[in-house]
Amino acid sequence: MKKSKQIGKIFGYIILGIILLGGIVLGGYYIKWNAVSNSNMERLGNPALELTADTFRYRDLNKNGKLDIYEDKRQTVEDRIDNLLSQMTLDEKAGLMFINMIAMNPDGALSETPSFKDPITFAFEANSTYVAAKKMNHFNIIQSPDDPQVLIRWNNNIQKLAERTRLGIPVTIASDPRHGVRDNPGAGIESNLFSEWPSPLGLAATRDFNLVREFAKIANQEYRAMGIRLALHPTADLATEPRWARISHTFGEDAFLSAQMTAAYIEGFQGDSLNHESVACMTKHFSGGGPQKDGWDAHFENGKQQVYPGNNFKYHLIPFESAIKAKTAQIMPYYGIPVGQTSEEVAFGFNKEIITELLRNEYGYDGVVCTDWGIISDMFVKPASDWGMENTTPKEKIAKVLNAGCDMFGGESLPESVVELVEEGKIPERRLDVSVRRILRDKFNLGLFDNPYLDEGNARLLRQKSFINKGKEAQRSSLTLLKNNSGILPLNKKSKVYLQGFSDDFEYFDIERVKNPEYADCIVLKLNTPFEPSDGAILERFFKQGRLDFPKEEKDNLLKLIALKPTITVLTIDRPPVVPEINKASQAVIADFFSSEEIIMDLILGKFNPNGKLPIEIPSSMKAVENQLEDVPYDSENPLYPFGYGLSY
Repeated sequence: MKKSKQIGKIFGYIILGIILLGGIVLGGYYIKWNAVSNSNMERLGNPALELTADTFRYRDLNKNGKLDIYEDKRQTVEDRIDNLLSQMTLDEKAGLMFINMIAMNPDGALSETPSFKDPITFAFEANSTYVAAKKMNHFNIIQSPDDPQVLIRWNNNIQKLAERTRLGIPVTIASDPRHGVRDNPGAGIESNLFSEWPSPLGLAATRDFNLVREFAKIANQEYRAMGIRLALHPTADLATEPRWARISHTFGEDAFLSAQMTAAYIEGFQGDSLNHESVACMTKHFSGGGPQKDGWDAHFENGKQQVYPGNNFKYHLIPFESAIKAKTAQIMPYYGIPVGQTSEEVAFGFNKEIITELLRNEYGYDGVVCTDWGIISDMFVKPASDWGMENTTPKEKIAKVLNAGCDMFGGESLPESVVELVEEGKIPERRLDVSVRRILRDKFNLGLFDNPYLDEGNARLLRQKSFINKGKEAQRSSLTLLKNNSGILPLNKKSKVYLQGFSDDFEYFDIERVKNPEYADCIVLKLNTPFEPSDGAILERFFKQGRLDFPKEEKDNLLKLIALKPTITVLTIDRPPVVPEINKASQAVIADFFSSEEIIMDLILGKFNPNGKLPIEIPSSMKAVENQLEDVPYDSENPLYPFGYGLSY
């Protein structure tokens, strides 16, 4: 007993020592973080004053006490750019060319030291490091607070910080999609702040271009209310390879349908031209992500090859041609190498034949081109996606991107490397000026130089009743009826129903939900598309890719359940599932593109008539999937349901 007490005491001392040591280390880091923040703040000047020149009020952004052309909203955008560009230093130009993720404190304060209330803050540098030290002023936010005041407060705080820089260049806030997506870091962000819509694939199922335009107008208003002025979307890629992880973000596999959807989307977000009421669109991923070899995503090394066995490269350009005609403000190239399409086997962002010769020269595009995130340096969630340039230094990659014709670096914070390249004579400063001019043009057109601040009352602009109702309308329009044997649908009210795959707390008062399928009149089975779990990089674990069929044991269990009672199977589609046996055994099958559970049940009970049409094929087997050509649409042999299929009541 005495010996065990001694051992316990020793363990207690060890644990206490570990706690004390951890506290000392953490305290040391906090001292360091505070020192860095204080040093950054010392680089900044005073906020800009509002002054008057001949009755005209303006913000004295460079604090020189007089009205500069770039501060005068009465001047033309090009004159304002000329004036500001003439005042910018090399490091200010370089900072303008980088956009990276940034953190905010949970209360909306600047993230200067990490907060245990939100561990994601430990992954990023202090806000002031980006703004004051690196001279950056483009950021994409990935946090999704429940309180809109947090976003409003942080926007105003980061803009006030930027205002204190030498020239007062405002910040542009960007975001991945926040409407109609499920959380997938690196691709989309789920948010409770905004109205709820089906996925872009679901919007394509509606075939309603006016509805898509209206969605974008509503999303524009909700984004602007929170300070988001750059949409890192739409995704104009084509879903010609069914195993690809990002199919639900596309408008399907038909280039002409996607082209019309893409144009309507951009027109809704931006308007006829970029202005103070616009949200700029960064259309992606030129010249068409989607034909990934064997379906693996190009974020990761096993997906770095984009292949064209059907010689169909030009088909994938069609939606981007539509985006350019719709005046998309910005374009993002993808990660992959367009195998066999250019003389140099390097990824799109490094590829001069793709960016300069095709996009700039052939299509005449003079908007901003921004690389996809993390093609230069490793990120904490994934290694650098530097395909074709793996054996080069970060500075060599940066030079390659600039020489290819890109303007901005996504997911990077390396302006000092651009400065070094210029000082070493490897990149002329006039080359930076070309990109800086394009980038500033968007900031001026969006009105950020005139007023980047938000009203605290903006929260009232979110989730307006009309917005919510329109989102529900889109969800209803997207649902696609694929099978209805013996007229099982619409289901009779007050039927006894066993639900599987629905939320445990889901209540629907027009049916009697039973807990045992033996006592049910029918079963409603909601299934997600299968995928292959990954043990790769952190980010890769969030990407659902690979096989599309259920493992045998899981499939057998599902078939046993279906055999008990007449079954209505709801396929929630982020990629086309391979479910021939489940389809055959089910009395009815519905394709769902992330509609609410209530709206799905409304369809089942006939409260509205289904009219969705499939924007992709549903293949009949994995063999058919594997035999498809990655770049060719609707070429699956004997599909279970073809492109464009959809029944009605």
